[in-house]
Amino acid sequence: MNTNVYLCSKINDIVDIMSPLFLGFGLDAWITIVTVLGMFSILLFTKLRSDLVFLGAIGVLFVTGVLDAKEAFSGFSSSSVITVGVLFVVVAGLMHTGVLQWIVKHLLGTPDSYSKAVTRLMLPVAVLSSFLSNTTVVALFVNIVKMWSKKLGVSPSKLLIPLSYASGMGGVCTLIGTPPNLIISGLYEEKTGVAMNILTTTIPGLFCLAVGILSIIAMRKLLPDRKAPESAFEATAEYTAELLVPSDNPYIGQTLAEAGLFHVKGGSLIEIYHFDNAPSPVMEDEPILGGDHLVYAGQIDEIIDMASSHKLVSADHHVFSMSEVDKTRKLRTAYVTFGSSLIGTTIGGSTFEKDVNLKLVAVARRGQRINQAPRQVVLEAGDTLLLLCPNTLNVNTAALASDLHFFDSDDVPNIGRGTLVSTVIMIAMVVLSALGVIPLLQSAFLAAAAMLIFRCCNAEQAMKAVNWEILMVFAGSAVLGLAIQKTGIAEWMANGILDVCGTNPLVVMTAVCFVGTFITEFISNTAAGAMFFPIMYEAAEKLGYDPFPFLVALMVSVSSSFATPIGSPTHMLVYGPGGYRFSDFMRIGLLMNIIILAANIFIVNIVFPLTPLH
Repeated sequence: MNTNVYLCSKINDIVDIMSPLFLGFGLDAWITIVTVLGMFSILLFTKLRSDLVFLGAIGVLFVTGVLDAKEAFSGFSSSSVITVGVLFVVVAGLMHTGVLQWIVKHLLGTPDSYSKAVTRLMLPVAVLSSFLSNTTVVALFVNIVKMWSKKLGVSPSKLLIPLSYASGMGGVCTLIGTPPNLIISGLYEEKTGVAMNILTTTIPGLFCLAVGILSIIAMRKLLPDRKAPESAFEATAEYTAELLVPSDNPYIGQTLAEAGLFHVKGGSLIEIYHFDNAPSPVMEDEPILGGDHLVYAGQIDEIIDMASSHKLVSADHHVFSMSEVDKTRKLRTAYVTFGSSLIGTTIGGSTFEKDVNLKLVAVARRGQRINQAPRQVVLEAGDTLLLLCPNTLNVNTAALASDLHFFDSDDVPNIGRGTLVSTVIMIAMVVLSALGVIPLLQSAFLAAAAMLIFRCCNAEQAMKAVNWEILMVFAGSAVLGLAIQKTGIAEWMANGILDVCGTNPLVVMTAVCFVGTFITEFISNTAAGAMFFPIMYEAAEKLGYDPFPFLVALMVSVSSSFATPIGSPTHMLVYGPGGYRFSDFMRIGLLMNIIILAANIFIVNIVFPLTPLH
């Protein structure tokens, strides 16, 4: 025991001696820094679930003694985290009663110019995202925008990026519109005992939205003009089909040319696979073997006729036209999400089809059909898949939702009495909170209960609507912010910013918001909000100013990620359907980051003038 005490004493002495060499940080601070950097690296470069990564980070901080038990798990009892969880139920009621569908149907219209189309799209999306999950709103609008763009004669890629941007800018207009607003306002209330109003960020948010719409219209040429990926599957005349040579086929032993399978009417043979699953050169004198897979591209009707006359069958039950689809199955399109376990793999080399009970028919990449056997294509993020699915397929199961995002939805609610009831419930929740009648958390609980009581959604739908992964990330972000503050990292960074930027509060506010805007391009905006809250708060107090306006500016900045498709879940939702490349977001997004940052600092200092502390 004495030996242990002696060793601990010596370790502490070494830490004290070395601390000046490590920026004055103690051991707890360095554990926190390594944990945060490690966590962000894992999120960026691996496919691990974000909730597990955040939970692991909390575990490290708890086990190493950086945080005690109460602090390490304080995020799970945070009022802002609970509020987000309850709001999922409110959103479920709105979704299942068709409120969003009704709004879409009556607001988009048929504008006669691109400028009007962008405005008609972005305004309702921003308004909805102010009160609902922006991911939910964008998921609903993606299909609508694709159909609408055809009607307007505009490429979907010209409208889907504005759609995603509008949801992000609309989310900052209220405290409930985006998780960073809730977490920053929750941390502020814990610090000061003063609760922010639900409409605190409304005026700054609306101003930035207006600037954003005008900027997109002005920079429309920077938006790519790409072909929609699913359009590769719209013409049944052109297709890539995979056929199988049965073991009793009469043409076995002949060459491709002799059997009439090399030059075929309406198409061409692009690949042949023998029993070893390795593609062989497509040559006229290639012999035909039982079990061969022949991949053709061309006129589908002609290829089907040829398959019938040469006694070929569909490979692995793949289909070639809608008329061949089993009545209990249907064709659906989906795209491969970022972080999907399918990236870098082939469908043929995995058990994915068997695991989720569907069959791959074809693959497209950035709107172009791939001239390769579909099941041999090495998949990339954003690839569009044509799949043969059971009519009862649940696209929200964990096995599917983490890998694919389906373009279509079976969940089409009926618009009726419930639509009006759920709308009234939502408006009442916002009004009661905005007027200060009852706090936001209580009004959210009442709204959720009302949605269930008036049958806007049932208990099962409500529970399915709760995104536990988001809640885990939310809770973990709050704990990380606490660790950054407790260990002195926030104070050190605030001092560093003051040393570089001086004592001008406007310069300091701009500097922190600038860093926050670009950090959130690569990490969760919730995590960015939690991480920068203590830094901004400390910096404002050291300057002798009320932190409130600084924090409002921070709310807008950490939700202003426009330059990378990984900066926001909504960018990921439109990346595949728009046929985008990574650089498409950077081309317009970097300018948008600067423009919105300038608009943010300008409007916040007008609405909330900087006030010295007394």
